[in-house]
Amino acid sequence: MRIGSHRGFVTAIIPCLNEAEAIGPLVAEVLAQGLHEVIVVDGGSIDATVLHARAAGARVVVEARRGYGRACAAGAAAATGGVLVFLDGDGSDDPAFLPAIAGPVLDGSVDFCIGSRLAGRREPGSLGIQQIVAGHMAGMLMRLVYGASFTDMAAFRALSRETFDRIGMREKTFGWNLEMQMRVAAAKLRIREIPIDCRNRRGGASKVSGNALAAIPAAWSIARTFLRLAVTLSKA
Repeated sequence: MRIGSHRGFVTAIIPCLNEAEAIGPLVAEVLAQGLHEVIVVDGGSIDATVLHARAAGARVVVEARRGYGRACAAGAAAATGGVLVFLDGDGSDDPAFLPAIAGPVLDGSVDFCIGSRLAGRREPGSLGIQQIVAGHMAGMLMRLVYGASFTDMAAFRALSRETFDRIGMREKTFGWNLEMQMRVAAAKLRIREIPIDCRNRRGGASKVSGNALAAIPAAWSIARTFLRLAVTLSKA
């Protein structure tokens, strides 16, 4: 992938489960950005996700054990790129922002770059109230504890292979994104957050759906996960 005068081997990692409607067009959009490698990690889909991903040009890794973190870890283990980019498989992340996400890592100006859907433009209905609350809650906690400024826990993020290996990810569940942000913040790495657009999912059913009544449980879940991971990090 070439961004400005910088060129490097970038791998996009897309964990997914039953995203047959979205995955083919998404992989095509990602490859159109000039990436060397797209890895789709399938968590045991019962639809045609795997077939569509391969047909679009992705390398498919099957992770039979459930867990968002497990899928991301399996993709990272299989990746050959020096820069790793993670994004969701439902089409809500816009691959047009890949240069903006991967570029600062590729040129060495930051160690970790993440997109903020809350700071960017959002299609109506693209984010549930629980996702907005979770982003604000996580940002507040990390600012208090680590002095790091985050406004979101978007899946769309990039870091070098060296940084990924250094921070030592452990989480196997949906807490993976929060753990990564906590680890880079705790290590005082160079962080950049950029506004990104958020689209409505391109098909299928959300795995993290909810409504206004989900806001309080979402905030409580984030707080509990944060405290658990904070204790883990303090012992590392």
